[in-house]
Formats: sequence, C-alpha cells, structure tokens
Amino acid sequence: MIDVLSVTGELIERTASTARVQEIVQLSLAPVFLLAAIGALLNVMNMRLTWLNDRIEFVERRREKGLGGREAEELPALRQRQVFSQIAVNLSTSAALTICLVIAILFVSAFIEPRIGTLVAALWIATMAQLSVALLYFFRETKLATATARERRKRSRDIVARQQTRSSEIDLT
Repeated sequence: MIDVLSVTGELIERTASTARVQEIVQLSLAPVFLLAAIGALLNVMNMRLTWLNDRIEFVERRREKGLGGREAEELPALRQRQVFSQIAVNLSTSAALTICLVIAILFVSAFIEPRIGTLVAALWIATMAQLSVALLYFFRETKLATATARERRKRSRDIVARQQTRSSEIDLT
C-alpha cells in the first residue's frame, strides 16, 4: 500500500518552491490569454446566434398569421445561418474547454514524474484546429449575413430545391 504521508510530503516538497510555481504560472499565461480571447469571440457569436433565433421566431410567427410575405421566403437561408452560427459556437466552446485542460495539465505536469509535453502539444493543436474551423463557420455565417434580400431569397429557393431533390432520391431507393 502506498504510504499516504510520504506521498503527501513529496507533493508538498515539490510544490513548496515558489520559483517552480511561478514558472508554471508563466507557462500558463499564453493559454489563459487565448481563453480570454475565445470568451470574447463566444460573446460575439452568441449575440449573432440569439439575433438569428429571434429573427427566425419572428418570421415564423408572422407566417403563421399569414403576414410572412417575402420575409418567409428567407427562412431556409436564416436557418442555414443559424446552423453555421451554432457550429461556430460549439467548436469555440470545445476549444475553450480544451485550453482549460491544457492549463490544468501544465500545472499538474510540474508536480508529477511522467513528462506530458506531447499531450499538452496535442491539446494545443486540437484547440487551434477547433478554433480555426469555428472561425471558418463564423466567416460563412457573416458572409451570408451581408447578402441582399434578393440574394437571400434566391439562396433559400436553392436550399429548398436541394432538400426536395434529396427527399425524392431517398423515395426512389
């Protein structure tokens, strides 16, 4: 059985060094700044997603009352933007969680024997990949947002046509 007192004593001895703890805090500063940036980005993305959700609900309510008109034609394009925005938020949140894991592992690695630098590097790369894909989806959503009303309606008609083509292909099989 492991002697709890000796393990505890060894852990206290390793963490007692102020210089060692300072070194780990310094190492974790870059990931912490990245985490703050992801938080700011998430704030912007969530505001856009909230606006999209509200807009979709507004147009759907007007359509149900028979007042939708041309606004209702844009629903498929709005829903596509909503999907892109939601994917961007999910990936950014995942990147934030991954970077939190990096920070925790950096602290733990200072006090354990096994070197886990490869794991930290892999998690950092995973964070950057998630964030890059999130930004691409956010870019796609904002690009769609700048389209004119005519372009949005055309895009919506294209989306509906593709959905109908897929459903007819499924019916044939």
